[in-house]
Amino acid sequence: MQLISYNINGIRAAIRNGLIDWLAQNNFDIICFQEVKATADVVDLTLFEQLGYQYHWHAAEKKGYSGVATFSKIAPTNVVLGCGLPVYDCEGRILRTDFDDLTLLNCYFPSGTSGELRQGVKMEFLRDFYVYIDNLKKTRPKLIVVGDYNIAHNAIDIHDPVRNKNTTGFLPEERTWMDQWFGSGMTDSFRYKHPDEVAYSWWSYRAGARANNKGWRIDYASVTDNLRDQIIDCQMLPDAVHADHCPVSLNLDLGD
Repeated sequence: MQLISYNINGIRAAIRNGLIDWLAQNNFDIICFQEVKATADVVDLTLFEQLGYQYHWHAAEKKGYSGVATFSKIAPTNVVLGCGLPVYDCEGRILRTDFDDLTLLNCYFPSGTSGELRQGVKMEFLRDFYVYIDNLKKTRPKLIVVGDYNIAHNAIDIHDPVRNKNTTGFLPEERTWMDQWFGSGMTDSFRYKHPDEVAYSWWSYRAGARANNKGWRIDYASVTDNLRDQIIDCQMLPDAVHADHCPVSLNLDLGD
């Protein structure tokens, strides 16, 4: 099974930037988009249907904001919009699709860049999300949790760790949460396969950051440790330039 996770910073803008042609040149089984910034009714979804995808959508109540959508060539056996906590579900942050005994979570974690209020929301989300996943594992032990976590975990995951040590997205308390996350039975698929590789998934639009590869790795494909041996590969795909993020691809060997 090959899937990608991609914060596209507005699905309509990404389509204008050549997203559909790029998808047509690849053969992903599942696509997890974050920050779609639209409801399904204002997007020409026939473009995706012609490529063989069905879709499930969890939009934010606020127009032009947040939202996640999962497109798949494989029909899910169960779909759940949100995590059951209205404070986050109104922002369209979590979309669950089950494929038999496998559960895929398409997630867009809050950002703290707009100030202390949203940073507080982000930290509350991290605490609540951890509990949500811990409970979910009891009935759905095989999890894939992909998306924009809005946190660079370690110094290797950010172009200037010293200068950014007090910047949201690389704060000590956020990195501690990532330590806890990956110490709780979850595996960072990319880092598991590429322990020493420097690769980023997001670049600021300012100061030619992408051209100079001054980026952050804030997009992840986490899997429960019981799926770790089935990871064929996980890669950043920086040549896809439809947004300020690039996709993360995850290829799993699920047998027959």
